[in-house]
Amino acid sequence: MTENASSDPVLAGFRASIDNIDAALIHILAERFRITKAVGAYKAENNLPASDPGREDRQIARLRALAEAAQLDPEFSEKFLRFIIQEVIRHHEQAQARP
Repeated sequence: MTENASSDPVLAGFRASIDNIDAALIHILAERFRITKAVGAYKAENNLPASDPGREDRQIARLRALAEAAQLDPEFSEKFLRFIIQEVIRHHEQAQARP
């Protein structure tokens, strides 16, 4: 038997909470990328490398520890952060390639 979420107030409440969290995540990521865009422009203006492997490693270690403390799978958090870092580096490289 299929449950209709619209008639199940408990499931609808859970889904509304998930929708709110997803919206917050999008806004937080947008703000993060606004800041990293400024970092990329600064690096390009000052002939700094697009990536900083030491900082990236420190961030991954720090966020893995935060994930563990928050009872979130640290492997998942690392994959997620590495994806974000790769995208930021791509943006920084694009900023450096602009005339």
